[in-house]
Parts: sequence; C-alpha cells; structure tokens
Amino acid sequence: MSTENEVGAAPAEGKITDEAIAAAEKMIGLQLRPEGPYLQDATEDTIRNFCNGIGDLNPLYRDLEHGRLTRHGSMLAHPMFPMAFGWVGRTRWGLPGVHGFYAGNDWELFRHVRPGDRITAIERVVGVDVKESQFSGKLVLQYVEASYANQRGELVARTLGTCTRHERKAAREAGKYSDIKTHEYTPEEFAHIDETILREEERMTSAHVRYWEDVAIGDELPEIVRGPLSLMDTMGFLVGCGRGHTHGVIFKNAVKHPGHFFRNPEAGGGIEYTGIGHHRESTAKEVGVPGVYDYGPQRSAWMASLVTNWMGDAAFLKRVRTQMRRFNTMGDCTWARGKVTNKYIKDGHALVDIEIRGENQRGELTTPGLATVIMPSRRVDIPVFFDGSRLDLDLPVVR
Repeated sequence: MSTENEVGAAPAEGKITDEAIAAAEKMIGLQLRPEGPYLQDATEDTIRNFCNGIGDLNPLYRDLEHGRLTRHGSMLAHPMFPMAFGWVGRTRWGLPGVHGFYAGNDWELFRHVRPGDRITAIERVVGVDVKESQFSGKLVLQYVEASYANQRGELVARTLGTCTRHERKAAREAGKYSDIKTHEYTPEEFAHIDETILREEERMTSAHVRYWEDVAIGDELPEIVRGPLSLMDTMGFLVGCGRGHTHGVIFKNAVKHPGHFFRNPEAGGGIEYTGIGHHRESTAKEVGVPGVYDYGPQRSAWMASLVTNWMGDAAFLKRVRTQMRRFNTMGDCTWARGKVTNKYIKDGHALVDIEIRGENQRGELTTPGLATVIMPSRRVDIPVFFDGSRLDLDLPVVR
C-alpha cells in the first residue's frame, strides 16, 4: 500500500475551531497510551545518562560508590528521571494540526527511583481551557495527569502536565518574538558563566547534612547556569531520554500519525517530526519562534537540579513546579535561582518552601516556579528515615 501522500510536505496548518475544542473536551477522563515508552528501566547507566542529558553533576545521581555510602545505600535517580518514560504535557491528543508547546509541570514525589526499578505510568486527560494570548491570539490549554509507579506497584510520582496549543499561521503572523536576536556575550559575561559552571560542584551540599534548623526564610540558593544553549544541549537531552529513533521507526510512526510528521524539503523530503523546530531554525520560525529553542522538560529538570544541589543527600524533594513563560532560544542562558519563603512542620516532617525562578541573560523571567523539600531535623520527635509517601500535599488536579 502506498503511503506517499499520507505525510504532508509541510506541517499541517490546523485551526482552533469550536468543533475541535468540543472534541478535545470530550476526551477528559480518557487514559492515553504511553508516549514511548522510551526508558523504563533504571540502571546505573540510564540514571547517569539522564543526568548527562540535563547537565546534572550531583554525585548522588552519578556515582555508585558515593550512593552506597549515603543513608540510601545506593545511588539514586534524579527526581525528574520519570521524564525519560514520557514528557507529560506534550502535544498528543486533540486539535489535529494545531502546534503545541510544553508549558510546565507540577510534580509531587513520593519515593526515590533506584537502580533495578522499572517505571510504568498511567496518563489521563484532566482538563481543557481556552484563552487569548499575544503570541497567537486564541490558544488552548490542555492538562494531563500522570501517575508513575515502580515494579512493586508503589507510587513514585504524580504530575500535572500543561500544554499550550497555537495555530501555526497565527503565531507566525503575530511575530511577538520577531525582534529577538542571538545574544552577543562580552568577555566578562563569558567569564561569569564559566566560573559559575566550574564552581557548581563545590557549592553542592551533597554529603554534608543541611538541617531544617539551619535554614532561614530569605536564604538564597547558590545559583546555577545552563547555557548558552547549543545543539549539544538539545540533542543531549534527547539521548538522555532514550529518544534516538530513526529511519523505519520514524516512518512507521508517521504513517500511523501523519499529522505529527512532514516531509521536510531541507532534508530532501525526509520524514521529520513537527517538533524539529528544537533543531531547525526554519521550522521554529514557521511556528512563530525566532530560532531553535530548548525542550521545556529539560528546563524543568534544570530548575529541579538547583534545589537538589542545595538540599543535599539527606533531604527529599517533595514538590517542584515550573512554568514556561518565555522561549529559551539558541544562545540563551538560563540562570536558575531560588529563595526560601517558608519553613514549617507538617505531619511529623520538617518542610521548607522555596520560590524558584529561571532568568535569561537579559534579566527576563522565563521560568517561575516553586519547590517543597523535606529536610532532616535535629528534633528527636522527627524520624531520621523518611520518604515522600508519608506526606501527601493533596495538590489540586487542575488550577
């Protein structure tokens, strides 16, 4: 059977119509097929490789011997490792031909992932909302909830993923970001970036215990930087998540879901995914972005690393929420920063709330968010060993 005409010569130019919105709303409550799955098994190699894909240097997530000497008795996976199973909030349902952008995640974590664990997920549609934007006019917000479990059926994490859907033509013609140019760094700026990168490891709390009693409201977390963004960064994230599929694998997916793929003339008519704008400037501009841009899940993981660097091996990241407010295009830096906003005791746990934010080299807020950390305490009535399953923050599903 010929499939020559089933995949278009360019990304589809779908419309946000009342009928398309109504069809998407009818999907609320439905469970989605797993996106891949890509990486299910947590091993020493896959855990480390994921860290390579997000630039995380924390020895707890990279070094088997370091992990064996911690209270965990093992190296652990980075808290965002379940992303390797599937990027919650990606464009996967409804509104055919309408481009989607990852808009953020709100994670609640319950257990560590360790070497030997196998991750599965149940993802379901939980909400649809319609709004107006300067970027493309009418847009649709889509919400999915994913629950990740290990091979014992224990809940590892639960997350609310958000995706924004925009008409490609409307975003292109609006030209909201058309005046953004690649930043030209001064030698002084490069020196600051380089020093921050090279000092990141020495600023980690790591094996030193940071106690709840030693944390004060207003404390600033040591900043980290990711960038200037390059193709090495975006391609590395794909590899870290096990997404190096090519040739026949891509073609079979394109035949099954032709609206998500197209024959790119820049590749001689080769099949490419509509999200190739993360790597091709021409495709990025077709959807209203001034140039190649980062993967939102990767940026969310950077913000989590800001917190895990600070909290140390003995703490537990309970919640991390990030929102993508601006595009992070080729050559941009993301400076991840945070400040303690509250500390309290709940259900026998010593907790710290942190306001986190990602800012680019222009000082623009690109990634606001928040985090909650369970800290070790000197109080004898608070247990030494704990995990997040003993505390439920009872987060609302859609907000």
